[in-house]
Amino acid sequence: MIQTLFEELGQGEFLYDVKHDHEGNLSHLFISHPKSITLTKNYSSVFVMDCTYKTNKYKMPLLNIVGVTSFNTTFFSAVIFLQKEEVGDYVWALECFVKILGLQRQPLTIVTDRELALLNAIKVVFPDCSHLLCAWHIEKNIMAKCKKNFKTKEEWEEFILDWTNVMKSPGEMSFCSSWGQLREKYSHQALVIAYIENNWLPFKEKFFYAWTNKVMHFGNHVTSRVGGAHSKLKRYLQVSTGDLRGVKDKLCLLIDNEFQEIKAQLSDEKIRVPHKFQIPLFKEIVGHVSVYALGELLKQYELSKSDALLTCKGNFTSSMGLPCAHDIKGRLLPIQLADIHPQWRLDIRSLMSSDGERDQIEGLLKKVYDNYHKLPLTEKNVIHDQLSRIVDLSVPLANEPRTCLHKGRPLGSVKRRNESSTTRDPSLFEIMEKTQNRHRKI
Repeated sequence: MIQTLFEELGQGEFLYDVKHDHEGNLSHLFISHPKSITLTKNYSSVFVMDCTYKTNKYKMPLLNIVGVTSFNTTFFSAVIFLQKEEVGDYVWALECFVKILGLQRQPLTIVTDRELALLNAIKVVFPDCSHLLCAWHIEKNIMAKCKKNFKTKEEWEEFILDWTNVMKSPGEMSFCSSWGQLREKYSHQALVIAYIENNWLPFKEKFFYAWTNKVMHFGNHVTSRVGGAHSKLKRYLQVSTGDLRGVKDKLCLLIDNEFQEIKAQLSDEKIRVPHKFQIPLFKEIVGHVSVYALGELLKQYELSKSDALLTCKGNFTSSMGLPCAHDIKGRLLPIQLADIHPQWRLDIRSLMSSDGERDQIEGLLKKVYDNYHKLPLTEKNVIHDQLSRIVDLSVPLANEPRTCLHKGRPLGSVKRRNESSTTRDPSLFEIMEKTQNRHRKI
């Protein structure tokens, strides 16, 4: 089955790579669908990454990398099956991902949760890329560790509101002021303050708005986008006991449907624009810029009419790549295409398949693959060695993966979930919430 999977990946124009252990068992598998490659090359600015579990019978964690389209929708860029979640595993996965982008090209921004091994791998492979941490996960981690220190629900909600105000401080000076006030107000909660200072303040540039507003992230502060992609994939999988070939087949169905939706939306938005955007200010960009971006611009246009417009800090333009209300307020001419970041442009998109050179190479390889499965193993090994000298698209030889250590309840547990279920295990904050609710009822 593993060899069949490799042959199908080669014949299907996938970009893929494999790694195996000293005994020949597959330990890592990188897969990017040809349509995912096309979308990744078109939208290479922002990516969100996270691991999901319960997708295959080998219990291999699956690192999912998703991108963001002009319409603010999500697409699958690559999936990577890993044996472990250590720095070396993530470095290998990201180096494979570089092959899609090109050696001289890095994303503007990557968003993850605080997976320390992944954080360190991103520093190695994408040293010049801005890296943001999921603000939602940070709040939930604080809740899991700190909520028990507050006696009442009202006290906790007041603290979270104060914390949110600190996190959304628009500048570094206001952040220092807000954080100082919070420390003083909750000086009696020494454990809470210590937890935040030790675990989260070292990463302040990665999630506090005072710093992230200066980063081109197009509104992506959290990893919910990749969480939605996990759920979508699992709806296609239905069970967690399939082999890697089965996962690949379901992934292909998902990506084919996703690509057709994006292609249809691209064509539609080029010729159909809602009436509310048919204003003189937008006349140069209508039909060339996505409806989502026009919607964001319209909000800024309405804001520009306000008498209470605050001093411009440049945060909207630097993070969204669009003119802000202050720019619009003093503008005499319509917004020009040069004012719009390429992320939001429709007129520069080409959703054709792979570039011509790669097509020619794989066209030659297909002739080999047509007869490959009929050859004895010795001849396959010879062809494998020959192809590996020409191009890194040859069929690797590896045994089935070993079953990885399961992260859920131990075998034999009465409350163990259905073995074939793809439903994730509860997070720590969910367990804490459930426990605290049970105690309140008692």
